[in-house]
Amino acid sequence: MAILVLFAWACGVGTVAAATQTLAAGWRFRLAPGSTAVQAHPEAAAWRTARVPGSVQTDLLAAGAIDDPFARDNEARLQWIGLADWQYQLPLTVDAATLQHDHVELVFDGLDTFADVSLDGHKLLAADNMFRRWRVPVKEVLHAGSNTLLVTLHSPITRLQPWLLRQPYALPGEFDAAFGDEPKGKQTSNYVRKANYQYGWDWGPRYVTEGIWQPVHLDSWDDLRLADFHIAQQHVDAEAAQLLAQFDIRADRAGKAQLQLTWIAPDGGRRGVAQEVSLKAGANHLGLPVSIRRPQRWWPAGYGPANLYHFHADVVVDGKVVASSERDAGLRSVELRRQRDRWGRSFAFVVNGVPVFAKGANLIPFDSFPERVTDARVQQILQSARDANMNMLRVWGGGYYQSDAFYAMADQLGLMIWQDFMFGGAVPPYDAAFRENTRIEATEQVMRLRDHPSIVLWCGNNEVQTGWESWPDRKKFAQTIGPAERARVEQGMRTLFGETLRDVVRRYAPDVPYWASSPGTDFDGPANVPDDGDMHVWDVWAGSAPIEDYLKTTPRFQSEYGLQSFPSMATIRSFAAPADLSPDSPVMRAHQKFDNGNGNQRLLFYIRKYYGEPKDFDSFVYLSQVMQAEGIELAADHLRSARPQSMGSLYWQLNDVWPGASWSGIDYFGHWKALQFHARRFYAPLRVAPIRRDGRTEVFLVSDRTTPLDARLRTRVMDLDGRLLHERLDGLHVPALTSTRAAELTDAALLQGADPHRSIAVFELIEQGRPVSRHLLYFEPALTLQLPDPGLHADFHNSAHGIMLSVSAEHLAREVWIDFGSLDVQVSDNAFDLLPGERVELQVTGTGGIASLRDALHVRSLFDATVRPPAATTSETTRP
Repeated sequence: MAILVLFAWACGVGTVAAATQTLAAGWRFRLAPGSTAVQAHPEAAAWRTARVPGSVQTDLLAAGAIDDPFARDNEARLQWIGLADWQYQLPLTVDAATLQHDHVELVFDGLDTFADVSLDGHKLLAADNMFRRWRVPVKEVLHAGSNTLLVTLHSPITRLQPWLLRQPYALPGEFDAAFGDEPKGKQTSNYVRKANYQYGWDWGPRYVTEGIWQPVHLDSWDDLRLADFHIAQQHVDAEAAQLLAQFDIRADRAGKAQLQLTWIAPDGGRRGVAQEVSLKAGANHLGLPVSIRRPQRWWPAGYGPANLYHFHADVVVDGKVVASSERDAGLRSVELRRQRDRWGRSFAFVVNGVPVFAKGANLIPFDSFPERVTDARVQQILQSARDANMNMLRVWGGGYYQSDAFYAMADQLGLMIWQDFMFGGAVPPYDAAFRENTRIEATEQVMRLRDHPSIVLWCGNNEVQTGWESWPDRKKFAQTIGPAERARVEQGMRTLFGETLRDVVRRYAPDVPYWASSPGTDFDGPANVPDDGDMHVWDVWAGSAPIEDYLKTTPRFQSEYGLQSFPSMATIRSFAAPADLSPDSPVMRAHQKFDNGNGNQRLLFYIRKYYGEPKDFDSFVYLSQVMQAEGIELAADHLRSARPQSMGSLYWQLNDVWPGASWSGIDYFGHWKALQFHARRFYAPLRVAPIRRDGRTEVFLVSDRTTPLDARLRTRVMDLDGRLLHERLDGLHVPALTSTRAAELTDAALLQGADPHRSIAVFELIEQGRPVSRHLLYFEPALTLQLPDPGLHADFHNSAHGIMLSVSAEHLAREVWIDFGSLDVQVSDNAFDLLPGERVELQVTGTGGIASLRDALHVRSLFDATVRPPAATTSETTRP
């Protein structure tokens, strides 16, 4: 996990004069003696085998003491775990050789969250921040042989709630507890540095974890320790990279040393430099200047290769390497461009001097229980983002800082990371102790992550400023506390986000921009405005506004917007029984966190408005995904077409923490929803985007290529049975990095008298004779289109590339969806439209041969998803 790699850097990878003993095996856990939960759960008072890193919830699950936390409505029955205190114990065996070292330190890379640690009865530390590392000297209290390490974890709710109830007020939080363990409006999560989402969110469950969530190790060393090694990028351009290799050395005594740095360039070239230095006893902050001519720079996906240099550092004393460290770093310049222009003030990322339109999504934690997240799972999600032509992910502030493996993968994939500090929207306390705790946390995390070229922004928080300014509960609260206290709360937010965190980034990662709050204007005016800074757009969905309202606002950078959907039926069946398969069943409501389970009615509102009444639960699930995909596509196309007025589209959200309804494009098990397939098309480097408003369509050609191209725009209008009404072909020059308006057409000009309920316009961008982007434009909502039975046909065959699935349609097939039930099978494309007479070849990967695939195959489209009008029949292919 994250802080484990921080230790590898801090102590030096391959350090000669240091040793590390990993403390992962032999842990036990139990309810803490005296806990009130012992009476109701006496079986949990006995010692059981524990896993470290881990949490109480996952340890209980592994022991068979609780049922699956994600199944059915088990969430309500498992809340007692996070309200109790727990103990973890380890018999710690230490050999005499370890104690011969000058320094022996016990290191917890992460404790969740309030934890008292003792060794053989000697109190070592009291932790109070999930996001910090805790290092304690233990040489004087250890003895050779067996020692007993005890960690007592306190429920953050049980610890803080009595204190909070004595206060004159409670600061506004996020989501009230759904299970009555905290009074409404009295949330403790604001006051503790712990992942906010674990208290429950509108897309995830309430599991307030406790545990040793990061690795534990015993470090021993002599004379000196390389505490940190960093490649500071002072200036990078096409001609040269001016770097400073920074060494943070802790030395016991003064003396001479040599700093040696070698590196391997992306093309395999090797170079190195060295410098003699004088060390003083204590902390030494040393720099070794480095200049690289014509650097092979790191580029975001789609703009060039994600080049990485490998740097290796040695500290040499008397000809002997006594400490060493290594890291990968990408050389690049990053600017957050904020310029006055005719639309207001810009918000654009500029990498290596090139303005980049940010295409991507918001990333939430991968699981309710972080210790269950594997590198393979992270890789699958990040690769999915890259495969969908994304170039940016926003790591949202209500979770936790991700592992080094996460950022290394983002580096390699060319995915830019917008990194929030961990504030999810609640109003933070303004006291100095809380601010100092956060400052230390931020310093550790920025130092850990600053060599990753993927991180292009540090952001102070998510929605704290806009919430304070505009959310009704905050406005009401502000009136109740009086002007003097209100001023203190406001100044506390400005100090924390406008000064404290900004100063940390400026000091430790000055090459990366800082932004105070999202959405915001960096405290240069009100938050969440379209003409300055970034904007979260939630009138659609949260405000029940029509999806077309996405076209009414053109923010400078749209960093949140979204529509919900349900995951696949296979995912739903992982947590639900057959009797649960209805939108308003207790179990389905339990897995719908928006508006306390009422979100399914919001889903039905949008489905009915645009598509009609789902004919069954399977169709409800399918239509929820179609609605989500087509709605987000409209918004993304609008934003891309408005370049350079708009320079970013990050929809909410990429992934899930559990199986349930949410705004994600990829479900908990990694299955792509319709949205993710659509994203691959609407985020493609070349995109034809017809935007229709009030009977008039503007056709934009959007290019993220860094070179211009000559292409052709083919426009066809046909009926739903495939009869061509008219077409035209226009030659066009498409400049680099632009959106070009290629045509403006009225409905009358397109239809030329044809029935809008039975006609479509097909726009294709053709490069060198090959269509590179296609967009079907409908003149009426799906609800009123007279869709014919598409006459879908599908069959399998073997090819040199493996098993292929051929799918064709006799008439228009809208939103074709292919699934294989419970089989773990993927197809190379899905959620697409087929024109009349069109056939596509899809690659099939996964388990099973053709016979089992054929038995499991289900192909559907919009035609058979809704309750048909009484007059409709399926015997006519032209007018059902």
